Amino acid sequence: MSVNLIFRIAAVGILLSVIGQVLKHGGREDMASLASLAGLVLVLFWLLPYIYELFDTMKNLFAL
Repeated sequence: MSVNLIFRIAAVGILLSVIGQVLKHGGREDMASLASLAGLVLVLFWLLPYIYELFDTMKNLFAL
């Protein structure tokens, strides 16, 4: 896993926290929740290859 990925995840987290606070103070709690959900999905798509690699390594380790 590269350091670049960690910085991208941190940047998304910071950006979403700012967007969430702005939307909540503006009375748009539903949009704040959708923005948080979209950020979570984005980060999960970034992590998906690493999760697949982890499960593949575990499968090879235990020879299943």
